[in-house]
Order: sequence, then structure tokens, then C-alpha cells
Amino acid sequence: MSAGSPPLKLAILTPFPEMVAAVVATSILGRAAEGVVNYRIVNLFDYADPPHNKIDDEPYGGGAGMILKPEPIFRAFDAVAESDGKPARVIFPTPDGAPFTQRHAEDLARADHLMIISGHYKGVDQRVRDALVTDEYSIGDFVLTGGELPALMMIDAVVRLREGALNSSESARTDSFSTGLLDGPHYTRPREFRGQAVPEVLISGDHGKIAAWRQERREANTRERRPDIWAQYQAAEETGPRP
Repeated sequence: MSAGSPPLKLAILTPFPEMVAAVVATSILGRAAEGVVNYRIVNLFDYADPPHNKIDDEPYGGGAGMILKPEPIFRAFDAVAESDGKPARVIFPTPDGAPFTQRHAEDLARADHLMIISGHYKGVDQRVRDALVTDEYSIGDFVLTGGELPALMMIDAVVRLREGALNSSESARTDSFSTGLLDGPHYTRPREFRGQAVPEVLISGDHGKIAAWRQERREANTRERRPDIWAQYQAAEETGPRP
């Protein structure tokens, strides 16, 4: 993305729009609404059949739990596509999806139009996943009551990478995972606090030494805390720079 690129169109389909609205109106996500991203929060109940406006039903074949019906989701999708154009990527947060990583966030941040479908209850009718969804991601090996929180985590990870979302894009480029390593320690004023002093190298003014110290701390932190990532980093170093 370059400066002056059009805002990202981001539609979120959910039975609980108030959960999403509260978060995307706050902090960096809220500031990003001023020219970086256009949020469209779609209430699935608005696309259910009257008079009962049900968005879920019992599963065929029996079993516990309720399943999100296909009609409201397809109708909501069609409404978004008709007014904003068909989304380039349709994301479905699900425990059986691929583990969501920084690489996925970077990839999605390059899109111009995204949609996220927030599942609920026992699951969503498989025809939604087969016909509409392009990407399925999991945020971890656990189950939540709905897809709003995973969706918001992915939204945060994606939006902060868009040009203009952060005060400094350099901040995002040096985050954990962005360089293949975890981030290292950071310090700010005061220089000494409760007997703990800022490392001398950081106040030395020697930018070369500071850069080397930070790289060393990133490597040490990754090696100690995430040996799996460290092994991948070492392998990448041996085969050449990261594309």
C-alpha cells in the first residue's frame, strides 16, 4: 500500500453488531475510520425472514446446538456486493481453520475489499463456507461462543498495517513476527526507576551499537521463548533473505 491509496472496504457480518461497533470505534481502529478503512457492520438479523427473523435452526441429522442459516448470510453478502462491489476475500474465523499469523495479516492488508463472517452457535451452514468463504483462520486451539472476538483480532492485525493507521509505519515493520523474530525489550523515561537503569547502549548515541544490541536482544528473546520460530529464522537465514 502506498500513501494516498483508497480506503480499505471492510464488511463484518454478525448477529451482534454492537460488539464490533464498540471496538472499531476505539483507539487506532477508530482513528483508521478517518480515511484508512471504511467499516460496514452488517446485522444478520436484518436479512432474516419475518415474522420471527430467525437466523439459526436445528441441524439436519440431529445433534446438539443450533446452526446459522444460509439465507441471512447470503442475502447480507449480496447486499454488500451490490453496493460496494464483491469483496476480494471473504474470511471465516473457525477453530478448524489455518492458524492466523502475521504473514496472513500482511497478505490481507494488501486487499482493497474484505469481508468477515462471524459465526455463532454450533456452527454455520456448510453451504456458506463452500460458496462464499475464501479464507478460514483460527486464532488458537480453543473455542469461543462466537466469531466476533476472533474477527476483531484479525481486523486489528490487518488495519494497523494499512498506510496511515499508525503514526509511524516503521513501528509495524519492526513488530514481533514481522522480521521473523520476536521483538526485544524497550525502555523510555525516566532513565532510572526503582533501582533499574536503562541499558547504557541505548543512551550512548551510537546508532550502530544500538541497532546491533536490539538485533541481539530480538534473537535472544526468540531463541529462549519460541525455539520453533528461532529454528525457522535460522533456516531462512541459511537460504537467503526473506522475500
